[in-house]
Amino acid sequence: MAKKIREVIVVEGRYDKNALSQVVDATIVTLNGFAVFNNKEKLEFLRRLAEKQGLIVLTDSDGAGFVLRNYLKGALPKDRVKQAYIPDIRGKERRKRTPGKEGKLGVEGMTPAVLLDALRRAGATFEDESASSGGEPLTKADLYALGLSGGPDSAAKRRRLLKRLDLPEHLNANGLLEAASLLYDRETFLKLAASEDEKTMDFR
Repeated sequence: MAKKIREVIVVEGRYDKNALSQVVDATIVTLNGFAVFNNKEKLEFLRRLAEKQGLIVLTDSDGAGFVLRNYLKGALPKDRVKQAYIPDIRGKERRKRTPGKEGKLGVEGMTPAVLLDALRRAGATFEDESASSGGEPLTKADLYALGLSGGPDSAAKRRRLLKRLDLPEHLNANGLLEAASLLYDRETFLKLAASEDEKTMDFR
């Protein structure tokens, strides 16, 4: 039975919408790819939906997906938009003859369990489920202290951690901060990042 979600979910195209509609009972709006850049009416519609119900942006984990995601971040009210991330999984969708440019599965290629997990971790409001309580927030200073931003090896260290946490490799420091704040409480994330640091030291 499909899970009912309060927020409106924004995806790239109709195949993503078809896959997601098998999993959740929610309003799903398609961007039609980069066409949204020149569609002021669609953008205004998304703003109205964001103000009324809240939005969840769920794009592919490739570079094109992040271009769309970043565009929406700048165009929509930040406090009314949640970001859902699918993991980097190699492969191709069944309807396609060849894999995409980066060889990763998109939203349409994800299993129902992965899609639900991505939405849940983004903070989607599921009917009859209470939202998780927040604790002390993770900050940019925490990432700096962990060597995940602002240092000469930060990008490489961040990529290793993203891979271990099953998050898209294209996330920059701000993206990691946003995703980690959604997925983990501060204490849990600090432990995960510290354990990654210890593994690197052991490897050396």
